[in-house]
Amino acid sequence: MNPKTDFYFDKGKWQEEIKLLRKIVLDCGLTEELKWGCPCYVFEGRNIVLIHVFKEYCALLLFKGALLQDPAGILIQQTENVQSARQIRFTNIKEIKQQTAQIKTYIYEAIEVERAGLKVPLKKTKDYAVPEEFQQKLDALPALKKAFAALTPGRQRAYLFYFSQAKQSKTRAARVEKYIPNILEGKGPED
Repeated sequence: MNPKTDFYFDKGKWQEEIKLLRKIVLDCGLTEELKWGCPCYVFEGRNIVLIHVFKEYCALLLFKGALLQDPAGILIQQTENVQSARQIRFTNIKEIKQQTAQIKTYIYEAIEVERAGLKVPLKKTKDYAVPEEFQQKLDALPALKKAFAALTPGRQRAYLFYFSQAKQSKTRAARVEKYIPNILEGKGPED
């Protein structure tokens, strides 16, 4: 146990559940660290699983869960945009106790995935749709098209994702207009 994470287990409504999850994960031989404000468990310096809490449930997040077998059907993709990680969610201590053996099996498999050096095939930038409002600007402004092409693939995906998340065309157009200067300066949406 890493004392830096102790605070996490002494707050909120999921204390009993996450303390048990901590014990289960540590029984699998992982090292406990504090990352992103949550207890994170690593194997040879590589992230395997994270404990986190939400209003309606607590969960284990398996970083490469998309590569795991899921015979029990308990792995959940948080949103359609999460490509690699998968959660195992719990709403009470009884569920965790009943699934302890399964949880350990999934964690051991996740460790083997890391040992084997497997990687989740992530979507490429070309796999993201270009919103019509942005495509119009790219077609109309050659400098913008050149600047966008010069961005890193991660920045390109971030823009495409952000622009396309708006439900209304006028909102997408406003987002595009707002970020044209950033794109021209070679910056990402968070820079």
